[in-house]
Amino acid sequence: MSDSSTASAGDCTEHLGAVTEAEVEALVRGICFKTGPPRRTGVEVEWLVHELRAPQLPVTPERLEAAYAALRTVPLRSALTVEPGGQLELSSPPAASLTECIGTVSADLDTVRAVLREDDLVLVGVGHDPWHPPRRFLRKPRYDAMETCLDRTGPAGRAMMCASASVQVCLDAGHEEPGPLGHVRRWWLAHQLGAVLVAAFANSPLACGRPTGWLSTRQLRWAEIGPGRAGGPPLDADPRGAWSRHVLDAPVMCVRQDGGTWDVPDGLTFREWTRSRTPRAPTRDDLDYHLTTLFPPVRPRGHLELRMIDAQPGDDGWIVPLAVTTALFDDPEAAETAYRAVKPLAERTLALPAPHNPLWLHAARHGLADPELREVAVACFTAALAALPRLGAATEVTDAVTAYLDRYVSRGRCPADDLLQTLHGTSRRPHGKDIRS
Repeated sequence: MSDSSTASAGDCTEHLGAVTEAEVEALVRGICFKTGPPRRTGVEVEWLVHELRAPQLPVTPERLEAAYAALRTVPLRSALTVEPGGQLELSSPPAASLTECIGTVSADLDTVRAVLREDDLVLVGVGHDPWHPPRRFLRKPRYDAMETCLDRTGPAGRAMMCASASVQVCLDAGHEEPGPLGHVRRWWLAHQLGAVLVAAFANSPLACGRPTGWLSTRQLRWAEIGPGRAGGPPLDADPRGAWSRHVLDAPVMCVRQDGGTWDVPDGLTFREWTRSRTPRAPTRDDLDYHLTTLFPPVRPRGHLELRMIDAQPGDDGWIVPLAVTTALFDDPEAAETAYRAVKPLAERTLALPAPHNPLWLHAARHGLADPELREVAVACFTAALAALPRLGAATEVTDAVTAYLDRYVSRGRCPADDLLQTLHGTSRRPHGKDIRS
């Protein structure tokens, strides 16, 4: 659910005056895709925080607050934030290379783990809390409003806020011009490859100690929230136009106030707000804030933020999705291979936006048990492996990707299968079984 917005209620009506519908469209078009040669890489890694020796026991808010207070005193290069349910997130600074990004975050994670270990706490890499029901840790007007808004579509919103964790890969938007590294191609590839990443890295099959029937329950929760808040726009040849229309037609989560409870309108889109100008006229600050309340699987923030990957097991599990995704987008040869590999999958989306189309839902439910998804994943991982040395990746990184390809992708498995096998003591399904729905 990652978001590190720090806008306060006092900012609501300051700075720029009211914005019109046309101004909003122009502003969004101008900021959503900052084009140029792809040079920078970033990652946002979210973690659940559990008891070191008894992870099934909930950590008290008092212990979390004490641990987080200690963390705020240590120097980190990455930004450290706390999510509504007490999850920790590290957001790397933009890095000039994959190697730099990995080095920065790895060092920061070592520091964070050492501090938590003093309080007998541990970071856990899993996409959805397998034991504990959603529980709010942060009490702020933003999250009060978010909870009220999301409760209208059912319990999925609270699970997303308080019980989920992810690996979010951030990449430059790409060239303005067409081609393998052009922004139009990269936008399209992110949405088609996204289903493959969901399937290959699915790691959230449990909730409250029981299987949900989905290998990525986290992705299911996003789909259940609904397309206005958690969906993307239709794919076309004009990503800027599609995204600006989506922003205008998305429901406003809240109207911030200088004091007291924030308004949570029901069904008011930003477009309608610019026209009605009630309960007050929206400002540029309101637009900026509105953009932080939209959670599509691929979010354009000048760069591309890929948000569909479950948190991964192990101290260094996050490195594999970061390395594979970076290679498939930033190496021209790998990008072309990935584009050709995923192209046949587009027919299975039925032209519906992610993550609510059949392909994404199928990937979240079945993972790589789907033969076509497995075949595409093998091709993409193989291309990424060939590209990583060209990107200067260390041997340890290529070894980790090779091990993941051998252990999971080639066998039609994902980390969720390990969790289910541990729960049941047996394999979840025969390898290679075609379970298309």
